[in-house]
Amino acid sequence: MSHLQTLELEHLPEDFAVHIALYENVKNAAFLQQQLLQGNTAFEYAFIDASVIVSSTHLLAAIFRAANDKVNDRLKSKNVHSEVVFCLSMNNNIAESFRRFGVSPATTSLYAIKLSTTPSVTASTVQQHLLDSIEGNPVPFSDVEIAKFTDIGKVRKAYKLSDTRKKPGGGSGKGLENSHSCSGEAERSGLEGMVLGLMALRGAT
Repeated sequence: MSHLQTLELEHLPEDFAVHIALYENVKNAAFLQQQLLQGNTAFEYAFIDASVIVSSTHLLAAIFRAANDKVNDRLKSKNVHSEVVFCLSMNNNIAESFRRFGVSPATTSLYAIKLSTTPSVTASTVQQHLLDSIEGNPVPFSDVEIAKFTDIGKVRKAYKLSDTRKKPGGGSGKGLENSHSCSGEAERSGLEGMVLGLMALRGAT
């Protein structure tokens, strides 16, 4: 069963659709990374490690900015898909953004993002290619599912945010869905706000 979600973002051309799929238990992350490194155009996607994404808003903010830069001919990386990964970053180091947010051999949960930059890119073609290419289990793209894969420690490290929480027994804070308390939700919301602010600040520099 496919959980590919196709979105049309406001303030972008109507034919500039965004296709997003989320996978768990990914077995061939090293292969996917190698396709990107080799410049295989059949694998022109934004492959993002799900452990460093806080929410759908976090991911969609990067997608919108990359798409908007594409429409306005302002890309800083080689294509709109690499730009999505770059737009997650808090600085202008493209290589570092891929190390922090992109797919790696250690990735087990993954976002696959494809933008319809040509008429040949449709939901059906993307769905079939992902089905043939990714060895993993698709799950719905929703904040409930997203929270299951978020590693708070990795997010804080990626954005150089100090961790002021006091937790008995330590731990990375992976699996935000396990926290149903108001304090847990407030922490997630606060972290999302800080991350979005840092992403926005990069554009101002």
